[in-house]
Amino acid sequence: MKNKTVIITGASTGIGKETAKYFLDKGSNLVMNSSNEENLKETYEAFGSPSNAICFAGDVSKPETGKQLATLALEKFGRIDVLINNAGVFSPKPFLDVTAVDLERFWKINLLGTYFTTQTVIPQMVKQQGGSIINIGTVLVDHAIGGFPATAPLTSKGAIHALTRQLAAEFGKDNIKVNTIAPGIIRSPLQGKIGIEDADSLSGLHLLNRIGEAQEVAEAAYYLATADFVTGETINIAGGHTVGHSI
Repeated sequence: MKNKTVIITGASTGIGKETAKYFLDKGSNLVMNSSNEENLKETYEAFGSPSNAICFAGDVSKPETGKQLATLALEKFGRIDVLINNAGVFSPKPFLDVTAVDLERFWKINLLGTYFTTQTVIPQMVKQQGGSIINIGTVLVDHAIGGFPATAPLTSKGAIHALTRQLAAEFGKDNIKVNTIAPGIIRSPLQGKIGIEDADSLSGLHLLNRIGEAQEVAEAAYYLATADFVTGETINIAGGHTVGHSI
């Protein structure tokens, strides 16, 4: 991935931040995005303000954000090799309490953000006859938990899983690989935002009896970015969460 160009949305915190650092350490050129300009700037500076990275703050649910990211990548680095659609929101809420506002928020940021940003990079990848798109889903799409009501975000994440397979089918002829990473419980600021004070208390949801670390998702993203014969797949980075539970 040295000198390859990677666009990462939601790159200022959590999984996105760790993934950005991982690719930078591998010598990739990076276009970093976040809706929070201050957090994005702080992350960029924490990385040492590298010359092979640029930032753009914007809401991925708006088509113009994806267009700007693609434009910046081409102007600065001349190509687009990888897109990691990491930006997203997730929080539990009982089904009967979900409102139209809730649904719109999750669908706009999670699904439309992934959809629109992908639309902007596909033409360049077709031109290059190659590329990798990595979407971020969740193991909860295939392994629901009764005590964690999350129908609103899960419908948007489930749509991303389906989108991945269809895009892989449509653009396989152009050597564009499209895959989804479905994380389990990963240590990140997300747990605090949804009211989980001790993420390690959820270790039992995984056969390995621990929660995951953001770098482990970054490692999976790097694998998919470099894999030439993997497409249309959902890769669970979840310590066995979808297989069973520890007791």
